[in-house]
Amino acid sequence: MLTIHTDSRDRALAVKGAWIADAGPLAELVAAHPGARVRTWPGILTPGLINLHGNELLEEAYHPDPREAGELGVEPLTGEALAALAMDDVRWSASVRRCVQRMLAHGTVRAACEDLRNRAVREALHRSALAGMGRIGRPGGTPALDPYAAGIPVEFARPRERHSAARFAVFDVRDEVELAERGAGTCVATVADGRLVYRRR
Repeated sequence: MLTIHTDSRDRALAVKGAWIADAGPLAELVAAHPGARVRTWPGILTPGLINLHGNELLEEAYHPDPREAGELGVEPLTGEALAALAMDDVRWSASVRRCVQRMLAHGTVRAACEDLRNRAVREALHRSALAGMGRIGRPGGTPALDPYAAGIPVEFARPRERHSAARFAVFDVRDEVELAERGAGTCVATVADGRLVYRRR
């Protein structure tokens, strides 16, 4: 079934399976695809964000389980705090799943990584809804789940157009200026491979 996603500016993407079937103004897409389901989101449709700190967040940090909050807190653990933990493949895989879900909740559709050395991390990322991409060297700034909090220029994925992969994010803001001011915590929905992988409740 074809679904048209549209935003408050009447920009729209028609999604069929894992691909963008069409892109353009809402009225044009509705006319071109009669009978398609229309899903209207508050805010703006974007191609989604790239988190440039993939290695740092995925294999150089541990993301505690909510059940560990009393002992470990809720923020990612790095450095000496990470070294003090007894980490095994199961724990790394679970950490990656939580990290990925938190990235998706910030409208991130890709994580930039050098080669991931940890096999459990690499395999967990491969199984997830988050796409990886290469990078050379460390990007600077401060690793953060919200790319706008990293202290470096924010990068978006390539614009979505017909026949491109159905990966995008919606932020509940008026425009890109407000998005930069308020950050990626304004994300209301993230779509990966045509599936709604995050929706703010």
